[in-house]
Amino acid sequence: MSHGTEPRGWASQPPLERESEILAIHRAVDDLCGASDSGAVARRGGVLTFAGSAGIGKTTLLAEARRHAAERGCTVLFARGGEQEKQVPFHVMRQLIQPTFAAMSQDERLDVLGNWYNIVAPALGLTAAPNGPTAPDPQGVRDGLDWVVTHLTVRSAPVVLVLDDAHWADAESLAWLTAFAARAEELAMLIMVACRPDEIPADAAPLRALMGRQGTRPHELAPLTTSAVARIVRDALGESADDVFCRECWAITGGNPFEVVELAMKGRDRGLKPHQDSIPQLRDLASAIKGSGLIDRLEQLGPSTVRLAWAAAVLGTAIPTGIVGSVAALGEAQTADAIDQLRAARILTVLTSVRRQEVVEFFHPLIATAVYRSIPPGVRVAMHGMAAQALVDEGHGSAAAARHLLEMHPEGDPWVVQQLRQAARDSFSAGAPDAARRYLARALREPPDVEDRAEVLFELGSANLLHDPVNTINQLRTALEEPKTEQGLREAITYRLAQALAHTGQLAEAAGLLADEARRATSSRTRLRMQAEQFKWNSVRVDEENSPARSRLLAQFAKRLTGRGLAERHILGLRAWDAAVRGEPSATALEFAEQALDGGLSWTDQDFGFEVPAVVAVTLMYCDQPGRAEELFNTGIIEFEAKGWRGAHLSFVYTLLAYVRFRRGRLAEAEDLVRTGLQIADRVGQGTPAQWYAIGTLIETLLARGNVTEAEQVARTYKLAEGFPNAVVYPDPQAVWGKLLLAQGRIKEAEQHLAAAGKRLDLRGTRNPSWCPWQLDLALAQVTHDTALARATAAEAVSRARVFGASSTIGHALRVSAAATDPSQAVDLLQEAVDHLEQSPAACELAHALVDHGTTLHTIGDPHQAAQQLYRGMETAAACGADALASRARAQLASAGLRPRRLHTSEQDTLTVAENTAARHAALGLGNSEIAKEMHTDVQGVSELLSAVFTKLGTDRFGLRRALGI
Repeated sequence: MSHGTEPRGWASQPPLERESEILAIHRAVDDLCGASDSGAVARRGGVLTFAGSAGIGKTTLLAEARRHAAERGCTVLFARGGEQEKQVPFHVMRQLIQPTFAAMSQDERLDVLGNWYNIVAPALGLTAAPNGPTAPDPQGVRDGLDWVVTHLTVRSAPVVLVLDDAHWADAESLAWLTAFAARAEELAMLIMVACRPDEIPADAAPLRALMGRQGTRPHELAPLTTSAVARIVRDALGESADDVFCRECWAITGGNPFEVVELAMKGRDRGLKPHQDSIPQLRDLASAIKGSGLIDRLEQLGPSTVRLAWAAAVLGTAIPTGIVGSVAALGEAQTADAIDQLRAARILTVLTSVRRQEVVEFFHPLIATAVYRSIPPGVRVAMHGMAAQALVDEGHGSAAAARHLLEMHPEGDPWVVQQLRQAARDSFSAGAPDAARRYLARALREPPDVEDRAEVLFELGSANLLHDPVNTINQLRTALEEPKTEQGLREAITYRLAQALAHTGQLAEAAGLLADEARRATSSRTRLRMQAEQFKWNSVRVDEENSPARSRLLAQFAKRLTGRGLAERHILGLRAWDAAVRGEPSATALEFAEQALDGGLSWTDQDFGFEVPAVVAVTLMYCDQPGRAEELFNTGIIEFEAKGWRGAHLSFVYTLLAYVRFRRGRLAEAEDLVRTGLQIADRVGQGTPAQWYAIGTLIETLLARGNVTEAEQVARTYKLAEGFPNAVVYPDPQAVWGKLLLAQGRIKEAEQHLAAAGKRLDLRGTRNPSWCPWQLDLALAQVTHDTALARATAAEAVSRARVFGASSTIGHALRVSAAATDPSQAVDLLQEAVDHLEQSPAACELAHALVDHGTTLHTIGDPHQAAQQLYRGMETAAACGADALASRARAQLASAGLRPRRLHTSEQDTLTVAENTAARHAALGLGNSEIAKEMHTDVQGVSELLSAVFTKLGTDRFGLRRALGI
């Protein structure tokens, strides 16, 4: 309340009886500005919250805070929630941000927003929503808003962000603010929020958490005392106001500051004498400032003025006067006259917007609420319809009109359906799928024309896919049953319905649906696409009845394909993955992977999904080409982030990239990446496939680092042992659990789970120890009590590894096989394991083999070579971040009194130019195929060069950094 004629004691001066709140504001602003009684200090932001009933003075207090912050040189961002706008997505965010960007040119906006422009500009109302096929997810938009506000804060510090009437804030803005508030302290930002606690919606838990952030209670504003009320009354009506009159003012208003000020102002306007004898008239005035009395007073201003007030109440806050007049069906002169009357009656006020337009707002939200509720229901509905039409006609777009369309009665109007569908598309582009679902559900009730009904159902089902998959299935099934559905739309519905079924664990139903539609299809192109989707969902079904048969059919399909289109390339990619999983020769898997990649695979094609590019990348990793796998995953990250997809998609790619780093032995990097993936998955929801992938990869990585206790904590936190998913996940959760049990020394339980995982995987034909080394972990468990059984288990794994042919897999299998063999035979197996692993990118596995080899050499009486291998193993393990393994090697060296031969860096002078180049590439962590690509030679040539280097320097690739002085 900043009207110039308000009593001096409440608005023109600091509010009465709010000294403690104002002191808290001043202290918080001082902390933000880096000032204290002892001089300059580090700036400290934070969150300050105020709570109280309507009219208790929150707005006045925040106005004082804004004034004080501006005087101290702070940048002030302000927004207010609106009762009529709470369903408008990002309504609050736009108020906060638009004034800053309104002063910029388009080039400046592009420069400030950078790569985030396309993601956040539609949400902020800076550009029209694009009509492209993809849209950012809500988390992507929130991340973008984080970046924008952080950038503005750094650029314009210190910043005070003020939100009034937060209980009416839209859900999208509130979700951002409550998450961002935790960063206020580390930034030069002070967040101030005011709300009515008894009007916080039941589903607004984040706002409740913000109001009580870090265990602190909000400042609760109390009603004014009799003395404060007397001060306001005497300021307005004169010092002659007697005590009885003033006490009656307090009793009538309950000490509510808004009502006290309004009552005092009405008394002054009426020339009321502030004495005991005037109390009856005072009570009459009091009834006119709220509720029915306010409406009676409004009606006395005439029908045109009443109609304009109704239009303003329907339209909400900060609406241009021209649109208000249009909805009220008044001419320009009538509109101006009505606004003047409403201003004089302290019902409306006129402000200037950031676009330099005159806009109207109610003097207080209490008045707006009372006026809106007084509109006859039929007139209110009609006015919402007029408001929607006016906003569209004035170029404000379907999204601005949509909240009014929601209030209209369904009448089968095609224009309404059209506007709601466009508003839904705009909401998707702005990262507000909840709003999109509201609009589409309302469009369906209109209802749409028969020929459009299937398309609206498809749009609504697609909107619900990640949020309410059960309803998605019902809506999409209904869409398929619509009689007038053109073929292209029917196909799109089928693909999306299969996705929804798969996401709810109904993989068999998804595959069956696709099979039925494939048989019905008259186009060979459509049939092939359906079959590609069918292969994809069958490949991740745990309960698939005949996985080998599906594999054979897939192989037959792939033979005939050349990769001419995405459907063909997806089938080829699935064939590559299937070959790797089943342990066919790696050359076969690589051949199909290359065919799938030739022509390109998109990570962000919503119809095809990202699963096939992901499995092609993982296939390359299993085939000892992790560098190329990382390139593909990095491409995926770039595509997802560019489109604002920062939910489950991004989690998957971070996790799988971490898995590649884990396989390469870069354990610290792997842990960082998978924790990022898990953090994103946690935000998406519990029990999602993305979360399962991340949990397994994190546990594997922690075990490799020797952090068994932490791995156990992760398993316990996410209840790993309480049930495994009904879809194929890698690393396999049950096998990971068995490996953790083995690391804890719970041998019997470990054997049970590893054997159960193996039986399940063997039934599916999943035989590659590179994909799931359950046999190798089982052999390590068995060797503790049955060496012969362990030897047989390991031998089978070695056989499977040799068929697949990847050096990393063979080396791993040979190392474990040696553990079940007597030392005289184990030493040869371990030497072979080392030889294979030196030709692979599996650095951590090489470290294991070197330590085991050194230990075995010492056992059979070869201390010199034992010391050398143990030292190499220790150095390699340390480089990988396998701390427990490095400690084991160090302890073995110390207990045996062994010392390795020291390397002389001068020996590198004996290397040829080619050997030196290859050595330096290897020292930087490149695999042989990557080095071959860099040196324009073949893998065999690189292997020979590095073999010569190792002989001359007496080291391996992981000792090269030390030997070469890098």
